[in-house]
Amino acid sequence: MGEEVVERTSEMVEEGCTTPRSTKYRIPVSLVCPPPPRKKSMVVRKRDPPKNGYFQPPDLETLFYARPRREACA
Repeated sequence: MGEEVVERTSEMVEEGCTTPRSTKYRIPVSLVCPPPPRKKSMVVRKRDPPKNGYFQPPDLETLFYARPRREACA
């Protein structure tokens, strides 16, 4: 058995690596193309408004108070 392994590996080294070409290793040819993928259906669920109401921010103008611009020195 040891001699067979040595002979086989030496054959592989001499021949180099090759792709198996036997019919049993071939990928079977498909006669019909598969159907295209389907889009996922959009499930639109109407939501009820929140029980506490929508968020009411405080007066945004007071939070983001813009300082008046100073005139450039002339």
